[in-house]
Amino acid sequence: MVISKFMNKSFYERLFSGIILVIIALITIILGNDILLVTVGIVSLIGLYEMNRVFGIEKYATGILSYIAVIIYYAMLRFDMMTYVPFLIVALLIACMAIYVFEFPKCKTEQVMAAIFGTIYVAVMLSFVYLVRMGNNGAYNVWLIFLCSWGSDTCAYVFGVAFGKHKMAPVLSPKKSIEGAIGGVVGAAVLGAVYASVFADKITINNPVIVFAVICAVGALISMVGDLAASAIKRNHDIKDYGRLIPGHGGIMDRFDSVIYVAPVIWILVQIF
Repeated sequence: MVISKFMNKSFYERLFSGIILVIIALITIILGNDILLVTVGIVSLIGLYEMNRVFGIEKYATGILSYIAVIIYYAMLRFDMMTYVPFLIVALLIACMAIYVFEFPKCKTEQVMAAIFGTIYVAVMLSFVYLVRMGNNGAYNVWLIFLCSWGSDTCAYVFGVAFGKHKMAPVLSPKKSIEGAIGGVVGAAVLGAVYASVFADKITINNPVIVFAVICAVGALISMVGDLAASAIKRNHDIKDYGRLIPGHGGIMDRFDSVIYVAPVIWILVQIF
């Protein structure tokens, strides 16, 4: 009876597209360097477009400025000019405010805030996937991001379908359950411990099995916040998915909402450990 819950078109569609995503992630992350930078940059631009479309600025001047800012930001990453990023954010704000002033009252304050928000929320936060990968021991640390996000999401989905009875956030995400959340956290911790035990000789921290299990458990909780935050934005604007690019998942923001939150957290934890 439980198994039959999984055997439907939606599950197979989700599984197939998920496998494709994993393959792309494996290739680009293993190669790293410019291949990963360009991939993350493209994903960021698509995700930003989806977010701008939600706010209705995808083709408006403030939205176009946000795309330009993202391209410049990733160029700064490439040429090690991160000290200038604050100036870029300020320049984007000034440019958006200029549009606001000269096109008032047609241009709304919400459009300015949406452009700044989308640039930081989608592009800057997602860039930490690249920063973790290119950091110390990044070839192994970077996979924690996906164990915490995609790994916990898969575990939560399986546990939720099999055992879910109590709704976790019925308004934001009716299908998510407390049982699924617990399964996601526990599953991520187990995945982290197994991963650390396999690559223990490559990981340059003490007690990697315990540390990675704890990091993945914390990361799983953070990923759920990211998932629900993205859902809250959708509910506020009465949309089901951010896009249709990924069959069974929706758009880039539907699939990378938790990665966006987890990537900076993993970068911080890696610095601490």
